[in-house]
Amino acid sequence: MKVQSLDIPDVKLITPDVFRDSRGYFMESFNLKTFSKEFSLRDIVQDNESLSEYGVLRGLHFQTPPHAQAKLMRVVMGEVFDVAVDLRSDSSSFGKHVAVRLNGEKKQMLYVPRGFAHGFLVLSEKVLFTYKVDAYYHPESEMVLNWQDPDLKIKWPIDAQKVILSRKDLSAMYLKVLSNFKQEEWKG
Repeated sequence: MKVQSLDIPDVKLITPDVFRDSRGYFMESFNLKTFSKEFSLRDIVQDNESLSEYGVLRGLHFQTPPHAQAKLMRVVMGEVFDVAVDLRSDSSSFGKHVAVRLNGEKKQMLYVPRGFAHGFLVLSEKVLFTYKVDAYYHPESEMVLNWQDPDLKIKWPIDAQKVILSRKDLSAMYLKVLSNFKQEEWKG
């Protein structure tokens, strides 16, 4: 497994060892012992999966402290443009984002620690997206950051008119109205 720090070093791109032969492939998508050496993960408590079509944008979602979640994500089938935004008010990268393309062919994973909003935009006809989290879903703590917030300067790779949003994502907030949570508060 190769772990690469991105422009915001706390967000990591993981390239697993994939063993291919005439039958297909085998890979270890998660091993608690291995991942615990690399990441600040509490015990994984929930495993989520979504199936979406081209143009669906899910996010930018997060849960406020003390219910914040670290996430380990991967695409099983298809391709997404995946984004993480730093919400830690005392971080040098506050309000900045990292973006990567994840797809089922490369099998790469993205680790996003607590203190970040996360979202993805589907670029393929369909995508099967999975992610593990280290804290349970807590609806009262869930918030959505506006994907078009001009302060975030995210260059989404498809035209805004083609983006499909949920009702929840349509009512998202802007970064400037978000409460200030320091890095220590996000740790839980």
